[in-house]
Amino acid sequence: MKPRLQVSGIVLAALALGALAHGPSPAVAAGSAAEIAQPAQAKRVYREYVSLGDSWSADVKLADLNGTPDTRHVPLGCAQSQTNYPKLLARQLGVRVHRDATCGSATTDDFYRAQKLPTGQTNPPQFARLTRTTDLVTVGIGGNDAGIASAALDCLSLLPQALPLPAGTVPPLPSLGVPLVPGQLPLGGCKERFTAGGVDVLAKQIEASEPKLVRALRQIHQRSPRARILMVDYLAAVPTHTCYPQLPMTESDRAYLYQSFRSLNAMVKRAARKGGAEFVDTYTPSIGHDVCAPPGKRYVEVVGLSVNGPGVGVPAHPNSAGAAAQFRAVLEQVRSR
Repeated sequence: MKPRLQVSGIVLAALALGALAHGPSPAVAAGSAAEIAQPAQAKRVYREYVSLGDSWSADVKLADLNGTPDTRHVPLGCAQSQTNYPKLLARQLGVRVHRDATCGSATTDDFYRAQKLPTGQTNPPQFARLTRTTDLVTVGIGGNDAGIASAALDCLSLLPQALPLPAGTVPPLPSLGVPLVPGQLPLGGCKERFTAGGVDVLAKQIEASEPKLVRALRQIHQRSPRARILMVDYLAAVPTHTCYPQLPMTESDRAYLYQSFRSLNAMVKRAARKGGAEFVDTYTPSIGHDVCAPPGKRYVEVVGLSVNGPGVGVPAHPNSAGAAAQFRAVLEQVRSR
């Protein structure tokens, strides 16, 4: 999906880099990464853990108090956070080997082929990190396959009380299979465009992504037959109400995006079942921590500057508190058996 949200947010987030010099905010939420990421013995011992996924598993961040993005297993352009939920999980489980392949803007295609990054770098196929001895795999993917990030961009409005543009004044959507491209001057009305002619293009793209996820999960079983596979869904980012300017979007478009996001997570859950993976629900425990929540309670940021914890992230992606929430949900599932 192009433009993908991680790429589009880099310019905006980079403008805020200087804010880090002012030090941490006192309002870091309880249960932050620093508080919960101490090693502990799990019920089952895992020795080789591989994490796969897109920007919401990489928990993309340009800089924070832990430094710049982690480049031990991926290029800088993946914007992989030093404290994403895979790293918190690996630390908590005390695994001997952890290969974190997660990368911003990734789709399931990037599991099989090298991913070209906006920095000019290339991330090797994520499946290249799997081996026959891998015994734990987490997967967080599907949003870019479905085009949900482009949809979110296309729903943004410059006006606090923007109204959808009259019918016939906006260009038609591209055909299914072609990435959605947001308008250069968003004024609302994305629901009108996405559902023109009585066909919900975004819903169809979500539906078309399901077999891709199922195939990927089955491929993991083949490449790492000993692995326990956990499929992780997406945090509750879209609120039940608008909150300009944190969420510059009309109420109609917000409601449409909210339902589309729920449909995306429902698809991820179905794919997990069909692909033989355990499903991890991060959505339900994150309700109320969306982009409209108070700064100290928010799990997903909008403008890139995060006080939870301090850092420069990428708009509409998990902050440190969000990564910690993802970690808690995944850890609970890991320890369930």
